[in-house]
Amino acid sequence: MTTLKIGDKAPDFSAKDQNGNIISLNDYKGKKLVIFFYPKASTPGCTVEACNLRDNFERFKALNYEILGVSADSEKRQLNFKNKHEFQYPLLADEDKTVINAFGVWGPKKFMGREYDGIHRTTFVINEDGIIDDIILKVKTKAHADQILD
Repeated sequence: MTTLKIGDKAPDFSAKDQNGNIISLNDYKGKKLVIFFYPKASTPGCTVEACNLRDNFERFKALNYEILGVSADSEKRQLNFKNKHEFQYPLLADEDKTVINAFGVWGPKKFMGREYDGIHRTTFVINEDGIIDDIILKVKTKAHADQILD
């Protein structure tokens, strides 16, 4: 799906989070960043994935990782999702899909025999220098932290 490869420079981005703050790749210089793209806030799979990252947040912090969630949901929907599940990390409200398209995770999907365009659940691990160290295309929602850290 994505044309980005391990070793590529991560696309520069700026977008609003659930509180309307502008977040950009530059904010994470010198830190490792996990950016996870998910189809829709508050849906079962996305909730399991985001909660798995929340529950392992201290493991990520101990290894100098920051976490950032991205979907095309509105700020309000992202805020409700974050508050309901007490996520320690920001969620980007990428309604115009600027970040989603920059990372190449928007495209045709199939569900129950129906084809439509949507966000492909994908996670990028970016190092301190802004280089992509890993791309996870087959996300295991219940064990996503282990996929990233092990």
